[in-house]
Amino acid sequence: MNMHRLSRPLPIAALALALSACAGVGGGVGPGALDLEAGIALHTHRGDDDLLTAGLGAQGLRSATPPGFADPAAPTAQELRRRAVWTNWRGIADLAPGGGYGEFYGSLAPVTGREYHALATLPGRRQPHRVMVQLPDDFDTDARCIVVTASSGSRGIYGAIALAGAWGLPRGCAVAYTDKGAGTGYVDTGDGRGFALDGRLAGPGEAVEFEVAPRDTVDGVAPIAVKHAHSGDNPEADWGRHVGQATRFAFQVLALAHPDDGPWTHANTRVIAVGVSNGGGAVLRAAELPGTGIDAVVAISPNVLPGNGGRALYDYSTDAALWMSCALNAGAFDDNVLARPQGQPSAAGLARCTMLQARGLLDAGDAAAQAEQARQHLLDGGWTDAGIAAGVISSNFDLWRAVNATYASAYARTGPADMPCGFSFAALGADGQLRAPTPAERAAWWSDASGIPPGAGVALVGGMDTTADPALGGNQCLRALWTEPGSAVRAGVEATRAGVPRLGLPIIVVHGADDGLVPEPFSGGAYARWAKAGGADLRYWRVQNAQHFDAFLGLPVLGKRYVPMMPYGYRALDAAWQHLAAGVALPADADIATTPRSFEDGKLAPLARENLGAMP
Repeated sequence: MNMHRLSRPLPIAALALALSACAGVGGGVGPGALDLEAGIALHTHRGDDDLLTAGLGAQGLRSATPPGFADPAAPTAQELRRRAVWTNWRGIADLAPGGGYGEFYGSLAPVTGREYHALATLPGRRQPHRVMVQLPDDFDTDARCIVVTASSGSRGIYGAIALAGAWGLPRGCAVAYTDKGAGTGYVDTGDGRGFALDGRLAGPGEAVEFEVAPRDTVDGVAPIAVKHAHSGDNPEADWGRHVGQATRFAFQVLALAHPDDGPWTHANTRVIAVGVSNGGGAVLRAAELPGTGIDAVVAISPNVLPGNGGRALYDYSTDAALWMSCALNAGAFDDNVLARPQGQPSAAGLARCTMLQARGLLDAGDAAAQAEQARQHLLDGGWTDAGIAAGVISSNFDLWRAVNATYASAYARTGPADMPCGFSFAALGADGQLRAPTPAERAAWWSDASGIPPGAGVALVGGMDTTADPALGGNQCLRALWTEPGSAVRAGVEATRAGVPRLGLPIIVVHGADDGLVPEPFSGGAYARWAKAGGADLRYWRVQNAQHFDAFLGLPVLGKRYVPMMPYGYRALDAAWQHLAAGVALPADADIATTPRSFEDGKLAPLARENLGAMP
């Protein structure tokens, strides 16, 4: 990898010059230049490196062993990037043998080119979001295209590479990314050191993606700050604007990299916005904004709160955190292996049912009746049995509590030392006691973390008691922040509500019918109904036997129940491109029937095209 640092004065001046003619072709409009925090960092990826796989190729990405660091306490920028690409590919896509990726959907072929990184801050916000443009060497200047995306979940800047990068780069499109104000640049507030543009722990005077003032330690320990939770900006409210700025950055990069092919305008460059999960919600929020230059939107499994209808993530996730582990012990889920460890109802579910009954939330007497009553509570709130069954993944991993603690802090705009309900993030020793993170742990946060602890050596601390169900009290506290009228959390959630998309903007929304993390009836399905009623040019594809986490489908227990969502995302991108480039009509709404893989003699059959049903 060859790396070049462009100082701030040069790129800003060059960009201003390159963009000065961008108001002209065919009445086109060129986007104004962004005010970047620290100029642009340019990296060239050729030879034993590339944009899409960081030189790992299919074999390296499929390896269960992450790429190593020569010095774990001081990894190089190239090592960190390679590890981040590996982490984010494996967190989103099903790369397991037999899963079909790279065989009949998706691409793992190396793509050489240049990568541009910068930090941009929305007006009135405290912290920047990271933006990146990957520009392939074979960028097609005759069929100019930009794919703009936002990271899924709370991931770092490579959090959408398996979707947007894998589709756009092989087609000669520039791909623009934003971490949408979240990301993995955690900060140990004991010294306040953040992460630089190249993923290293920053030195004095270097720009950082998340700046936090150092605070006094107690016994050598201080809270760990996580950007999504602690930026003070409630970044989810601005996800659409983050996508808009990433699009503007792409036009700036093209003007800088291809000045002789300018001007670069909305009129002569096609832009498709695509995202999955939180990234899907972000591109739908961008769909409502004027002047972005976005020509089509594809949203897969989006977390989005429609203007009317649906339920907010924080609402249904705090509800699930209380009730789902108990509900999964109901007889309706006896065939769910993950809900029946050793073939029996889970001990955690039994404890939760007992405690809910003791606190007056259930009135049934025996364990089976309590579980059925909890199941009925979720069904009455709009959950489906299929969604509850898939929700076992989030329940077993205690994901609901982790998500809710993070989002509560974000919505309430609290800092790392005053998170709601007594939660915080910290490193823990083998004895369960707080400790300072090691240099090796800190160095790997940027590349290894998901953006929501626990993980990468950072634990979720607090919110526990000494009862038979120690997490229940903290979960009840988090739920009360939703049910309390006028709470800061409720206000923060309301700020994330979507607006009506631009009339005439082609939109395809794809959602799995069995999604157990972002349930289809609350999010993608509800948004589609609301937006179409408002006149949106939207197509909705509902995929049977599909849930939220493609990355888990290599596990036979899940691979035999569910098909991956990624093939439908790529197909939707193909349809959007054909519509824009050739005037082909968008496919109609679809409820896609699928057939999960068979599991016989202890083996999961390879995924075949026939499993995916009739693609629209």
